[in-house]
Amino acid sequence: MGQEEAYKNNVAWFDGYVSRKDREKLHGHKGAVIWFTGLPASGKSTIAHLVEKELHKKGCSTYVLDGDNVRHGLCCDLGFSPEDRTENIRRIKEMVKLFVDAGIIVLTAFISPYRKDREWARKFFRKDEFIEVYMECPLEVCEARDKKGFYKKAKEGLIKEYTGVSSPYEPPENPELVINTKNYTPKECVLKIMRYLKKNILQGQRGI
Repeated sequence: MGQEEAYKNNVAWFDGYVSRKDREKLHGHKGAVIWFTGLPASGKSTIAHLVEKELHKKGCSTYVLDGDNVRHGLCCDLGFSPEDRTENIRRIKEMVKLFVDAGIIVLTAFISPYRKDREWARKFFRKDEFIEVYMECPLEVCEARDKKGFYKKAKEGLIKEYTGVSSPYEPPENPELVINTKNYTPKECVLKIMRYLKKNILQGQRGI
């Protein structure tokens, strides 16, 4: 429900008595979203959780929103049609906004295959608080990593609308970071991301 629909339904936003600035002061850092995107098995979830671990060690308030986990609850009623994928991102965006407003660094690990959906989500955040990380990895490498066998099932027609096989993936055109997960180890990928975060959202925070 957008702002106009909420207004028509007599729903008004209440700001509360604790501001985002107050929450960020308590956490010791700014709220932000690190939006991982890429093909299935490109390393999104693995790297997101490893980055969260590093941030947690430094005393940051964090949370990972994992694609599969979200589809167990909030988005369990959605399939994988283009329309459902767009609705999936809309719900995620609303949830992420709440986390960022709470002063938390939220890491999202979703395929989010459509460029227009990711760009639409970006518009709801300040420039310095939306960090798109493209997990670049060749399709054949992703297939080789796929221990669950989803790519194989998709090619056999057992899974419909599977990204990279029967459904498209549109790489970002201007992401904040491109992480090549074919040529770099998980540790090296995490170091690259942490260097960016220290420079752009953690500078001067908690002595980092």
